[in-house]
Amino acid sequence: MKLLSAIIPCYNEEENVSYFYEEFIKNEDYFKKNELDFELWYIDDGSKDNTVPEVKKLTQKDKRVHLLSFSRNFGKEAALYAGLQKAAGDYIACMDADLQDPPGLLPEMFEALHQGYDMAATRRVTRKGEPLIRSFFARMFYKLMNRISEAEIVDGARDFRLMTRQVVDAILSMPEYNRFTKGIFGWVGFKTKWLEFENVERKKGETKWSFWKLFIYSLEGITSFSTAPLAFAAFMGVVFCLFSFGLIIFTIVRKALFGDPTSGWPSLVCIISLISGVQLFCLGIVGQYLAKTYMEVKKRPIYLVKEEI
Repeated sequence: MKLLSAIIPCYNEEENVSYFYEEFIKNEDYFKKNELDFELWYIDDGSKDNTVPEVKKLTQKDKRVHLLSFSRNFGKEAALYAGLQKAAGDYIACMDADLQDPPGLLPEMFEALHQGYDMAATRRVTRKGEPLIRSFFARMFYKLMNRISEAEIVDGARDFRLMTRQVVDAILSMPEYNRFTKGIFGWVGFKTKWLEFENVERKKGETKWSFWKLFIYSLEGITSFSTAPLAFAAFMGVVFCLFSFGLIIFTIVRKALFGDPTSGWPSLVCIISLISGVQLFCLGIVGQYLAKTYMEVKKRPIYLVKEEI
């Protein structure tokens, strides 16, 4: 029999752990019909509620359920990476515990793999239930990423996807510390079938992704898979050098022809403030890349395990 490994990152999801399990095993008849066994890897990302005890109850109930608990919160990217490392299956699925990634789509995803695809991925066609401003910036992020990056990231793409072992091995060959999984999925390539579905609201609890966290996450994605910001900083430097050179010539000519004294300090302060702001902005861009390099060369582990069942 072939083995399916499902990876479920969890952070304060005590209310959803059992609901997810119940929804997932509804596919058991399909699995048996297609000679598939499965294992569930709940990756606890340093939860502060009763997520771990709830998962332990499932491990006692079903030996196909496993738990990997971090020593603290390392983030969803680390949880996904840990799950991929632990997964022993011929097929690997990444799913959210809040049931926004419907387990009922798995049979359709398997059909895509049987058709010759290496990966079946999902994307939301609606953002029902999300604030309008968040939806707007999310769409702008996807458009920007696809313009400046070699990694293709489809608008509305979820981490919910089913992959062959070959795809997962390719992803695991990229052990970088600063991880942006959506970009990694796109960068490794392979033949992908996109399945569309309408946005599903959380079963229980509240989302852990605030607007600020999503903004920081988007910056991680941009700096992880594109050097365009550095090119932009260099371009701005050239533009302002040319602007300053032209302004110097203009001032000299005006003094020589008209004897007009140089304008007062208000205009000078405005120009200095503008150029200083651009310099600090460009320095911040360089700082982002330097910070990533700093974290990479320290060779710290992506996560630390507290408990494994």
